Amino acid sequence: MSDSLESEIANLPKMSRDQLRAKWRLALGQSAPSHLRKPLLVPLLAYKLQEQAYGGLKPEVKRQLSELARRFDKHSKSSVTNIPTSRQIKPGTRLIREWQGVTHHVAVCENGFEHRGRRYKSLSEIARLITGTRWSGPLFFGVKQKNERKIHQ
Repeated sequence: MSDSLESEIANLPKMSRDQLRAKWRLALGQSAPSHLRKPLLVPLLAYKLQEQAYGGLKPEVKRQLSELARRFDKHSKSSVTNIPTSRQIKPGTRLIREWQGVTHHVAVCENGFEHRGRRYKSLSEIARLITGTRWSGPLFFGVKQKNERKIHQ
């Protein structure tokens, strides 16, 4: 964070509500929501200033949040834990699974997975190779829990 932005944000709590609302208008080109009290104005304005300086959420993250909100609204009687989440495994992650006394190591790569020096498109391919039967690769390697449920769309 730049020194000027850091000091600008550090000074926000010292400002009155009217000063904060004026700063909001000057910095963001619109009026601050009238119902916001100072304890909420300070962190929101700080976030907005950082968002202006460094950019906001990526479009994909905004899309995912909107989709989660839509599903939650549609199924508000369901528990929040029933909403599916994207469990993308980051490249560089190493998965380890022992099967019948043999330990298997899988490296997560940008475009797939590596097991014993070979590349595979999916974890399920590797699970099938190891077990000789059809397995859900994410379930086999513990990336997905057996009881995870998805909301019907």
